[in-house]
Amino acid sequence: MFTFQFKRRVKDLLKPEYNDYYLSKWLKARNWDVGRAEQMFRKSMIYREKLKADTLLTDYTPPEVLLKYLPGGFAGYDREGAPVRVEAYGHLDVKGILYSVKKVDIEKTKMLLGEQVMKKLKAQSAKLGKNVDGMTVIIDMENTGTNLLWGPGMKMIAHMGEVVQDNYPEVVKRSFIVNAPTMLPLLWRMVRPLISEEMKNKVCILGGDYKKQLLKHIEADQLPAALGGTLTDENGDQRCSAWICSGGKVPEKYYLKDLVTTDHMQKVTVSRGDRVEFTYNIPLAGSLLRYEFLSEDYDIRFGITYKADAGSDDIMPLARVDSHIVPEDGSVTCEQSGTYVVVFDNSYSWTRSKTLSYNIDILPPEDSTLVEDLDSVTLGGSWGLIAQKSECTRL
Repeated sequence: MFTFQFKRRVKDLLKPEYNDYYLSKWLKARNWDVGRAEQMFRKSMIYREKLKADTLLTDYTPPEVLLKYLPGGFAGYDREGAPVRVEAYGHLDVKGILYSVKKVDIEKTKMLLGEQVMKKLKAQSAKLGKNVDGMTVIIDMENTGTNLLWGPGMKMIAHMGEVVQDNYPEVVKRSFIVNAPTMLPLLWRMVRPLISEEMKNKVCILGGDYKKQLLKHIEADQLPAALGGTLTDENGDQRCSAWICSGGKVPEKYYLKDLVTTDHMQKVTVSRGDRVEFTYNIPLAGSLLRYEFLSEDYDIRFGITYKADAGSDDIMPLARVDSHIVPEDGSVTCEQSGTYVVVFDNSYSWTRSKTLSYNIDILPPEDSTLVEDLDSVTLGGSWGLIAQKSECTRL
């Protein structure tokens, strides 16, 4: 009944290949709410027309930097015949990607992925004589650092997910997170508002025995050897990097200067021969002090100091930073509670003032408020240790 109502409401947009099974996915993605499914469908058709999605497979090649440094690719097929995709987010240089390509190229690349998946699903359905429904995604977070904590980058990652889920409903059957980092609860707290409930319910965190768990869903010869299978590429690479991009640091030669944004930053001018200090009282040991700044035209000296009754300790000694060439960003863990001072120093320059854009965030350590979000998992100790004990933790 729902499918019939939906077809009637979107009949002006229907194509011969849009069968009942395909249309039911839009309904399922919106909990069988016909009105919301229609809104989603119409919005997607407009978006597809804008990006010329129907010809992406034949007419579009992503920019070189995305082909070389946007991690991810297809492995084999799971035990139900669905494509298996590996996403190595731990090797994603999110800032480098965002500073090297325009937003539309990121969107087109994700739409191209959607078209590739749909082509694979159609071929598998014909081969196996049944509807092959959605792909299995393995999110490998090995090597994850504070690179993923950059605000604009987090929004970009979430937007890439939205592009796929809003235009290819139910294309992800299940997602497994492996090699979960200690900071996963912090990452989850930041990304949680940016993803849908439907997507959240499909994510499963695997523990230290993840290779054994993956093999329950994927045959060994369809899974990269680095993840517990036996699949290697023609070079014998256990990560199959010949067809699964490994990502990595994006060389600055790819940066497009006009894409560097400071919309989320504040501005300050450091007078010639002077310095500016920002003082933060950190009440909880283990908090993360995250910084990002960009100076105009000239470099600046930057450092972070911890102040205690017994004196000061340079967490990051003052050093000149070429932040006028590319934005400088990073973070430090506040091992002790107390007062931390962020310093921008221009005392060495007696002729020029320096204008800079900056953003400084204080992120508290993981706390018990995350228990409910991580399905009643106790977070009293290291997340890594908890993940070791858990076959599958639902987000």
